Amino acid sequence: MPRARIRPRTGDGPLEVTEEGKSIVMRVPLEGGGRIVVEMTPDEAAALADALNNPASPDAAVDQ
Repeated sequence: MPRARIRPRTGDGPLEVTEEGKSIVMRVPLEGGGRIVVEMTPDEAAALADALNNPASPDAAVDQ
């Protein structure tokens, strides 16, 4: 039975994005310490990049 990898807490650090197998893993530092870890597919990463590069206006979010 495979076991989960245990990694030490590194505290705050830079935004980090790595490819792990078929996934893309993004580690985002949080205010107050720690990180949030998000695992996504390459298609999800492309959609995220598009959303970050082309933000919607606040009015557009209300219309949906």
